[in-house]
Amino acid sequence: AVVPDGSPYTTGGLGLLGTAPSQDAMEECDTLLLIGSHFPYLEYYPKPGQARTVQIDLDATHIGLRTPVEVGLLGDSRTVLQALLPLLQRNENRDFSEKAQERMKTWREILAERGTQESMPMKPQVVPYVLSPLLADNTIVTCDCGNNTTWTARYIQLRENMQFSTSGLLATMAAGLPYAIAAAVAYPDRPVVALVGDGGFAMLMAELSTAVRYKLPIKVFIFSNRAYGQIKWEQIVMEGNPEYGVDLPPIDFAKYAEACGATGFTLTETKDAEQVIRQALAHDGPVVVDCIVDPNEPSMPGKVSTTQAFEFAKALARGERDTSEIVKNVIKDQFREAIATKGKSLLNVIPGL
Repeated sequence: AVVPDGSPYTTGGLGLLGTAPSQDAMEECDTLLLIGSHFPYLEYYPKPGQARTVQIDLDATHIGLRTPVEVGLLGDSRTVLQALLPLLQRNENRDFSEKAQERMKTWREILAERGTQESMPMKPQVVPYVLSPLLADNTIVTCDCGNNTTWTARYIQLRENMQFSTSGLLATMAAGLPYAIAAAVAYPDRPVVALVGDGGFAMLMAELSTAVRYKLPIKVFIFSNRAYGQIKWEQIVMEGNPEYGVDLPPIDFAKYAEACGATGFTLTETKDAEQVIRQALAHDGPVVVDCIVDPNEPSMPGKVSTTQAFEFAKALARGERDTSEIVKNVIKDQFREAIATKGKSLLNVIPGL
């Protein structure tokens, strides 16, 4: 990790996978330094005229591509930063930093509450929340694209010598397992853990036999929600439509793992999570943990916009089949916490609330 998640100088990721404190920081900053990034989601940048922006990049075509830049610096990030450091003066006013740290404290409390829920079906947040502190300090974490990416990005707390790989540019499903296999081959002395969705894993699950053949001790945790979950929530929250065409048939991935010659576990309850995860990590060969999780747990941005809230309500009003279960989850945490930051509730736009 470039900046460990435990550092007081980070508020985590930004965007759909990010945190509310990160979005708050972007909305309130007066200066923005972009280092080797051309983050594509324009709606998360400061509003025009709000902040002075400096961008460092090796590729001149990236400078000013996403947001207006006052100063563009072409070069290697490390070299440019080393040249800039002697020119900086410490800002003695720490209000911005302290506010961000206080918000992160609240955010972590929210994550802890969600990651320890004992409701059934088990919440997907439980898996990475319990797994995170059990990972070795040099673990390589790989991930698919989908809801699993959201849960992994928020709940796995990367430490200094850990690495995280996902298909961030193309958002390609099924990448988590082959990434893990490649990492185990390239770094045989480092633990490798993959967190994937059932939809993505099913696309390339034959590759598990490769891990067995070469005795690669990868650990694969599957979020089994019996759906293409990210597509489901995009249909509901982004388009205002009930879900359609996203159901997956149930597959017993633990039995499949055993059939391939790997070890399989099935995890269904929060109370068993730590024991099962410890057993999986301690095993010396390839392991699959089939985690049966709630298909109606919303995968929302760190902060929910007014537009997203209304599209969500529209989907429910149009006849979303799982309305009662979705609304139950929303009431418990997602919308109340996200929308309350604006000082008013939008829950009244959701039928029945």
